[in-house]
Amino acid sequence: GCNPLAETGRSKLQNQRAVLNQQILRAVRMRAGAENLLRATNNNKVREQVLLELSFVNSDLQILKEELEGLNISVEVYQNTEETFSIPLVPLGLKETKEVDFTLPLKDFILEHYSEDSSEYEDEIADLMDLRQACRTPSRDEAGIEMLISYFLQLGYVENRFFPPTRHIGVLFTWYDSFTGVPVCQQNLLLEKASILFNIGALYTQIGTRCNRQTQDGLENAVNAFQRAAGVLSYLKETFTHTPSYDMSPAMLNVLVKMMLAQAQECVFEQIGLPGIRNEFFTLVKMTQEVAKVGEVYMLVNTAMNQEPVKENIPYSWSKLAQIKSDHYKALAHYFIATILCDHELQSSDDEDQQEKALSQLYDYMPEGMMVLTVLKDKVQRKQLGKAHLRKAIVYHEEALRVCGLCKKLRNIDVLQEVLTAAHKRSLLKYAQQETEDDFLSLIQAPDILPKTEHKIETIAPQFSKVKVKDFFHRLGPLTVFSAKQRWTAPRTIRIHHEAGELGFSLKGGSPVQIYCLDPACSAASMGLKEGDYIVSVGGADCKWLGLNEVLEKFKSVGEQPIEIEVISCQDTVASMHSKSATYSVGMQKTYSLICLAMEEDKIDQTKKGPLKLPFLSWGTKNRQKAASTLCLPSAVAASSRIKKKLSPFTLLNTESSLY
Repeated sequence: GCNPLAETGRSKLQNQRAVLNQQILRAVRMRAGAENLLRATNNNKVREQVLLELSFVNSDLQILKEELEGLNISVEVYQNTEETFSIPLVPLGLKETKEVDFTLPLKDFILEHYSEDSSEYEDEIADLMDLRQACRTPSRDEAGIEMLISYFLQLGYVENRFFPPTRHIGVLFTWYDSFTGVPVCQQNLLLEKASILFNIGALYTQIGTRCNRQTQDGLENAVNAFQRAAGVLSYLKETFTHTPSYDMSPAMLNVLVKMMLAQAQECVFEQIGLPGIRNEFFTLVKMTQEVAKVGEVYMLVNTAMNQEPVKENIPYSWSKLAQIKSDHYKALAHYFIATILCDHELQSSDDEDQQEKALSQLYDYMPEGMMVLTVLKDKVQRKQLGKAHLRKAIVYHEEALRVCGLCKKLRNIDVLQEVLTAAHKRSLLKYAQQETEDDFLSLIQAPDILPKTEHKIETIAPQFSKVKVKDFFHRLGPLTVFSAKQRWTAPRTIRIHHEAGELGFSLKGGSPVQIYCLDPACSAASMGLKEGDYIVSVGGADCKWLGLNEVLEKFKSVGEQPIEIEVISCQDTVASMHSKSATYSVGMQKTYSLICLAMEEDKIDQTKKGPLKLPFLSWGTKNRQKAASTLCLPSAVAASSRIKKKLSPFTLLNTESSLY
């Protein structure tokens, strides 16, 4: 990760975000306390004072929310440092979190569940905590992405090693909403995994905005980054449903995916026009359709941003920027087609059929009394339709400038104002060149332009398999056997004696090997060895990861001497229990977060009492069906067949079973 104390523009923004999150937390706690007091008291004087305090707290929260919105629209910090004349792209800010100390909970679980000396795993726990700390300040490049993915995959191992489905182990995760600053506190690791996924998507957006949009390679990288960001956010929406954080709700994620794909489509248009747009008939037809597509996708983004419940939490400036871009690119589409009609008269050497076909693809319908071929041949109709498109382009440009002027945050982005003003002046100049005295007679309305693109933009699913991660707690043993879902007895020491060259049991399986075909009359059975026991140590050497042949070699190496082995027995497999988490739809019976303070408190059923939690958390009731996204590990099953027969020492029966 990056140096958290580095004074870069991006780190300053994240530090400001962290400070705002703490201020919002204090204000939300005060509001919750005031609302509780208001419900509890009947004293009119106290109620008046509480209502006055609530008005102050609510206004303070509104101011803090506006400051947080200002951070979300601080797009200049994330843009490429090269001079550019392009409308800025919008990145997502990283979610902030509090530090988490895994030391005591994991050490206690290792001692209790795995019956091992937890002090031997201090380095592994420290590595996990260091990796999490580094993930709070990832570098804005592929190395940062890889680090976040590494931690996400590591959490998969940690979840299966230390987080049983029946109880919590006492690790509290706190993450702050990226848009509202409201914290969400849960003891469920799935909140941590979902938040890391969100930050992977956010980091991809920051990489995309940082690309140099003045080069083909830079634009190609930007398109790829935004597609990958959309893929990660889409994966988050489909995998972790019913999240308690607004920024990770399905509705919000759906809008964010659309916004990232729209920005990718915008970069595609810039990539096509980067070498320069030739004033040639078919080139302009292609550019008209491409830029109309960009205007259409931004119109859909703006529509989605203004739907409930997203409207209340999406930054206002983002919604207005999407509207501005939609109007701007629609205006460019009308300008391009006006240039076609005003500058290109049909010549005898031109392919009349090809031009008619190309122009007809731009329209769903033609103005009354006009046909495509007639417009191509008739100079007057060409000019009238071209000027109608210019008038519509000017209207769209003026609307974009008006909306930009109404939004305080967008008014301060100089390059945005410059791009919009330059495009507006260009259309005005073009219209002035075509102006004649009979303009007042022209009542033609320019038809809408059909969008079309040859470069379809789709999400790119995250490829976690490309990042190779080693389980920090590899020494605990194979995960298919040594997981939090299975309970084991403490290791028992069995002293093996040879009886006429035989031991009275065979071995089977892989890592670890399992006792099979145990003779109940042998000395090992009398010392407590059981059918289905797993051998975890031979002669004091750990053998959890050893295969059948390697364990046999250890037995052979001692010859006829007695040898001590350690075995464990499976007590039971922990039955899956519904998880108290709003981060993941595992039949959630109870969810809690600070978000519920203002929304759910009046809806709580007083007859249902949840476990005692921190005083500023409130409970909401939800019932969801299980969504399959956790890793289900197979249980170790003891051999069903109990074949008893005499075998000579060191006889290898097959790869699955062997007797010593």
